[in-house]
Amino acid sequence: MITDIRLSETLQGNVAIVTGSARGIGKEIAHKLLSSGAKVLICGTEDDDTEKTARELKALTNGDAQSFTGDLSIEENVDELVQYTLDQWGKIDILVNNAGGGVILPFLEQTPKTLKATINRNLWTTLWCCYKVLPHMVQQKYGRIINIGADSVRNGLWDHAAYNAAKGGVHALTTGLAREFSEHDITVNTIAPPAVDCEGLDRIRERDAALVNKYIEIIPKGRAAHKEEVADAVWYVSTKGASFITGQVISVNGGSNML
Repeated sequence: MITDIRLSETLQGNVAIVTGSARGIGKEIAHKLLSSGAKVLICGTEDDDTEKTARELKALTNGDAQSFTGDLSIEENVDELVQYTLDQWGKIDILVNNAGGGVILPFLEQTPKTLKATINRNLWTTLWCCYKVLPHMVQQKYGRIINIGADSVRNGLWDHAAYNAAKGGVHALTTGLAREFSEHDITVNTIAPPAVDCEGLDRIRERDAALVNKYIEIIPKGRAAHKEEVADAVWYVSTKGASFITGQVISVNGGSNML
């Protein structure tokens, strides 16, 4: 009960954008931030799903959730996203770059279309959102940017070469932005999960269950991550208490990579 009280107060007064939050990991992150008192913009690419998630999370948390629909790899859509957030709440304190989803295939089975889609969904969405949100964080001299990366960047997971090219760019962007904007009390970190028990993993399992088993076999904990475990890590680095953590790729990976 004490934990619940602290959670409900931690992000009171904060405004958060969570991209790719109509479902899966992003939805769980949005739920966590709303439960902690933040106002949250739910972002997706399909109107019905995005609006439904915003209504659902608002009812579950009694929080302030709004929705925005658009492809965030397109600059003009990100301009609209930022302006919408400012019109609703007047500021942006937290940006969670969760939008993504690669085409997971052996590299030579990729096509120019799938390669571009993977880079657009994962890297360009993150680049544009950071580029458009950071000026507002600099002006208010405060911000928390949390990118969702991938443990596969470090372990070279099967069929992930193209995906790793995109997520590796996200990891690299993290360190560069963290150094450049630290003087403004803006932290930039990446949370890097392994296989996560969600819809994306289910789609791969339907195509190749043996491949998913290989993904899980390299995790000492013997299972995929739970969405809640990823959301917990995102929540922590979103708080003021994490003010001295920046430029980090934080592995929430069950031990699949260890220092």
